[in-house]
Amino acid sequence: MSKITAAITAVGGYVPEDVLTNKMLEEMVDTTDEWITTRTGIKERHILKDPAKGTSYLAIQAAKEILRKTNLDPKEIDLIIMATATPDMPVASTGVYVATEIGATNAFSYDLQAACSSFLYGMSTGAAYIEAGRYKKVLVIGADKMSSIIDYSDRTTCIIFGDGAGAVLMEPNTEGLGLQDEILRSDAVGRESLKIQAGGSLTPPTEETVAKKLHFVQQDGKTVFKFAVSNMAGVSEQIMKRNELTNEDVDWLVAHQANKRIIDATANRMGLNDEKKVLMNIQRYGNTTSATLPLLLSDYEKDFKKGDNLIFASFGGGFTWGAAYLKWAYNS
Repeated sequence: MSKITAAITAVGGYVPEDVLTNKMLEEMVDTTDEWITTRTGIKERHILKDPAKGTSYLAIQAAKEILRKTNLDPKEIDLIIMATATPDMPVASTGVYVATEIGATNAFSYDLQAACSSFLYGMSTGAAYIEAGRYKKVLVIGADKMSSIIDYSDRTTCIIFGDGAGAVLMEPNTEGLGLQDEILRSDAVGRESLKIQAGGSLTPPTEETVAKKLHFVQQDGKTVFKFAVSNMAGVSEQIMKRNELTNEDVDWLVAHQANKRIIDATANRMGLNDEKKVLMNIQRYGNTTSATLPLLLSDYEKDFKKGDNLIFASFGGGFTWGAAYLKWAYNS
């Protein structure tokens, strides 16, 4: 019997219509387009302005694109993993709501939170279910409405983040394609460097926590940057060595879109001199947290060929990070 691997068989993506440019941010905080572009690579980001719509709205749109492209009956989906740092509400799973809204009435679903590494962790989890033979059609969605937790008077964070969603369908494969290997890591040394302090059981919401803006993202940028460069690049190089891959063997680097300098450092560590191999859309979307990796797949799907070697890399608050090696399963 052939070994079962978990392959990506379809992708979908969605970003809201409203765009927040660097020029617009110049009117909001003490910054410039040149400063933002030079230090992050970001030119604009998409924002879901409708207060009646949360992360679930973004996720539903990405999932529906997969259903449209594949003509898949949503009742055939076994499991939906909702990777997000911004669920609609603390209790009542966003993934469960998404499943119901897209008609996946036979699927069970849950939310998975590992900050910017959420989608990578979710892809690993979905693959494990498939490799075990438990389920055949797993939808992994990465979505975040980051604008809901950003203080737009804080120039250290408001320039970075945007809203968006991406999704992949994972199915069994017996051709040796799909997920080949992964290295996933975490370390609480970063607990205080990137966080939302209030709203959880340790610091429940009060008038004081709201007044002090403790429900917004707080980041020690220098510390996060240092750890991201070291660890994201490190595991990417490690997974290449473990699978005896040279820079010529790697067709695409699918790296978390947090900062262009971090992506460049990762590519350099991997020896990827061909910039065309390094997927990049940070200039258009900013950091969409859980959505960055699947949005890259959605944007570049047409360029992938069956058998292509993809290296995924991510780094998030917590700290969480990891890399994965995947063989693409279809000609787009």
